[in-house]
Amino acid sequence: MKRTTITAIAIVLVAISAMAQTLRFSKNKTFKIVQFTDVHWIANNPASDIAGERMNEVLDAEKPDLVIYTGDLVFGAPAKDGYMKALEPVLKRKLPFAVTFGNHDDESGMSREELLDLLKTLPGNLSTSTEGVSGVTNYVLTVASSADANKDAAVLYFFDSHSYTKDEELKHYDWIKPDQISWYTTCSNGFAAANGGKKLPSMAFFHIPLPEYNEAVSNENAQMMGYRGEAACSPKINSGLFAAMRSQGDIVATFVGHDHINDYLVNWRSIALCYGRYTGGGTVYNHIPGGNGARVIELTEGSRSFHTYIRIAGGRIINEITYPDDLSPKQ
Repeated sequence: MKRTTITAIAIVLVAISAMAQTLRFSKNKTFKIVQFTDVHWIANNPASDIAGERMNEVLDAEKPDLVIYTGDLVFGAPAKDGYMKALEPVLKRKLPFAVTFGNHDDESGMSREELLDLLKTLPGNLSTSTEGVSGVTNYVLTVASSADANKDAAVLYFFDSHSYTKDEELKHYDWIKPDQISWYTTCSNGFAAANGGKKLPSMAFFHIPLPEYNEAVSNENAQMMGYRGEAACSPKINSGLFAAMRSQGDIVATFVGHDHINDYLVNWRSIALCYGRYTGGGTVYNHIPGGNGARVIELTEGSRSFHTYIRIAGGRIINEITYPDDLSPKQ
């Protein structure tokens, strides 16, 4: 085994060991995630209240093993107050949760670094960041085997998709950087080496969708489920993360937010490109049919498939699907 691979394994295991032990497949080999996205909380603004109502309703119904916020938790100052309200539903239930930042999180008086420091003080927080990698909230969590708490059975990757590019010619959303992609491939190779050369089923969570989201829905042979009310607001530069994931062969699905009137899932080159469901209230545009809600993701140990659906007001479930069985690719 190459020295670089050994080093990679050591770095990965040391970085995640303390957190990963809290995440484990149940005795029936399932693990449930609730994804909240784009809460856009503004402290002391009644328009945010419906976001809290929906999060509480979803968590009461689902009782998840992990809650993931894929960016844009706040949309107004003071940021700390907004964050505490956006996280209140998980904090009062003492649920483990993970956050990856969006393009608006650091616009309300606190930097990404300050927000992460705040998160680290909260019970149940699993959010962290990897030093030396572009952005904040690049990290890995593992889900342990139901039979052996010391054996990883699935991997969850979190990326900072940044906010806006400083490139004056492009003047658009930023993109995931080459060193972040290198970090991911190093981790992926390390997990495979520690697992006898076999890739662990993995998922990735970030805020801004990749350019492939638009590429996929533009292909008449790609199969999609869910609502698409706007084009994906992706970076104008494709930095190659999807290609790296396809090459590595471990990523089953990616989950994003950012676009408030999209909640679809599309099968593209054997990776499910998924949106969450807009979770916020009336502080920003949000005219998706059925109103705000959350995506639920159910993993099965040892399988590269997953079950998912959207839960909206009144406990209603829509867009229920098992991937990939219900979306076989034609392309």
